[in-house]
Order: sequence, then C-alpha cells, then structure tokens
Amino acid sequence: QVRLEESGGGLVQAGGSLRLACTGARMTFNEYTMGWFRQAPGKEREAVACINLNGRSYYTESVEDRFTISRDNAKNTVYLQMSSLKPEDTAMYYCAADPSPDIVVVVTATRPPSVSDFGYWGQGTQVTVSS
Repeated sequence: QVRLEESGGGLVQAGGSLRLACTGARMTFNEYTMGWFRQAPGKEREAVACINLNGRSYYTESVEDRFTISRDNAKNTVYLQMSSLKPEDTAMYYCAADPSPDIVVVVTATRPPSVSDFGYWGQGTQVTVSS
C-alpha cells in the first residue's frame, strides 16, 4: 500500500516562507502524478499544485507566482516551496499521489484537479500564517 508522509508545516508570519516535503514509500515514485491539496476549517479540500511524471505542473490561481512544486524522484519526494505567505494560506496541507498521467494536462484543461482524481493521501501537515 502506498504511503505518503508530509513534513515542513508550521507557524509563520505573513510574507514568510515555508517548504513542505512529502516522501512516498511502497510505490514506484516516478510513475505517479503528485499533488498538494489544502483544507481550511469549514471549507472543502482544494488542489494547490500538481506535478506529473514529466515535471509539468499545475497551480491554482491564488498561489501562482508564490508557490513552486517540484519533485526529486531519486529521493521519492515532492516539495512545495511557499513564499509570500498570506493568512488565507492557513490550512492543513495534504500530499496526494495517483498513477494517472492525465491529471496535470488532460484534467486541468477543463477543471481543477479534485480529491477524486487522486487515490492516495498523506495525513497532512498544518500551515498557519499569522497576520
């Protein structure tokens, strides 16, 4: 069974930066599309960024130019570098994985990635941005 473990969350002031990491186990990491989602209290889980097997990426509009997703297949790890953080970025951040190669290019041509597009999830890491 695929296992995903996030790290790197914490408390940061507005304008600051954090780097989240997600390490996968029991999977052939370079065969999976990886994603970061977030869920704030009382809100639905939303896609933040995704990266496919070839390194092509998707970002939700609210984080473009502030967040960068990357992957290191040799380390079985996907990263989310977050800069210029805002209080509205406060949420639990979840790592997700799926063997489908179509999420970043095909799916996002018509809609944002959704929870149902990913089959495997981590437990989440909390990011809190103070004003």
